Amino acid sequence: MATLEIQGLRKSFGATQVLRQIDFSLNDGEMLVIVGASGCGKSTLLRLVAGLETPTAGRIVVGGRDVTGLDPSERDIAMVFQNYALYPHMSVFDNMAYGLRIRGLSRGEISRKVEEAATLLGLEALLARKPRQLSGGQRQRVAMGRAIVRDPKLFLFDEPLSNLDAKLRVQMRAEIRKLQRRLGVTSLYVTHDQVEAMTLGDRLLILHEGAPAMLATPMEVFERPADTYVAGFVGSPTMNFLPGRLVLDGTAVQLDAGPLVPLAGRRVGDAVTLGIRPEHLTLGGEGLTLTVDLIEPLGSETLVHGRVAGATGETIAVKVPGVVRPAETMTVSVQADQAHVFDAGTGKRIDQNG
Repeated sequence: MATLEIQGLRKSFGATQVLRQIDFSLNDGEMLVIVGASGCGKSTLLRLVAGLETPTAGRIVVGGRDVTGLDPSERDIAMVFQNYALYPHMSVFDNMAYGLRIRGLSRGEISRKVEEAATLLGLEALLARKPRQLSGGQRQRVAMGRAIVRDPKLFLFDEPLSNLDAKLRVQMRAEIRKLQRRLGVTSLYVTHDQVEAMTLGDRLLILHEGAPAMLATPMEVFERPADTYVAGFVGSPTMNFLPGRLVLDGTAVQLDAGPLVPLAGRRVGDAVTLGIRPEHLTLGGEGLTLTVDLIEPLGSETLVHGRVAGATGETIAVKVPGVVRPAETMTVSVQADQAHVFDAGTGKRIDQNG
């Protein structure tokens, strides 16, 4: 087990800057999930920590030791890949034991470590099988077992569940979290799936175009997003955004679409963007007029998609409990105490703290 410090990390490929000034630290035993859209640099960051890429600038410190210039084999880091990276001609036992043999451990020590990991992962009955005889979930367990037997200081996960079906992803997600907590190994986990990010991470690092957009706990990210990018990235369906202006000494937002939305605090400003999650909009009352495009029944709740009446015509989603009867237009009201206010120019959050 160890801490991890990333100091001023940057990476360019030729003239293209992929990562810009990454700084963060992990406590011993913490799991940090790195999340962001495709191409934001999250896998590059993981490869830099693993030693598979060389940084343009910055330092990587594991357990107080600067490993920036060290070979991957010298970093005491284990990585679990998206495609499992198992040797097809080897048995499960030999795949898990391979790294230990390279390190020169005795046959008895290798057997003990592999059997312990196999028991932990429920692989005891599969040790003699070849990877082609395993399901996707079993192969992922073998890949995790190969990492566990090394007893590394740091675990790196590079989108390990993306090749699995939806049901198996949910199951493996829970298993990874329980396993990481049980082992207490400091971990970096890369994913593009926000559900994985919210459920797995002690903290989230959201990357946007190679730079940190926000570093916080999952609920802080959800409840107090730093800007419109974070607010729009986290949540399903995504947050709705409506243009308006702060009025009445900053105690309310006058939406361009018409309604006045009172705010809990006071902050004087000019043009703003009001963010409101679909579950914080309700049907009825005095509010926005919505031209309905699509109604999606989901069983216990319904998603209503539509266009706000007015010159700007934003498309928004409304999530409501129960069944919604079809209609061409609906009235939607905003739960004002759940509204988020962002500067219209910069996209940065405006705190309503008086």
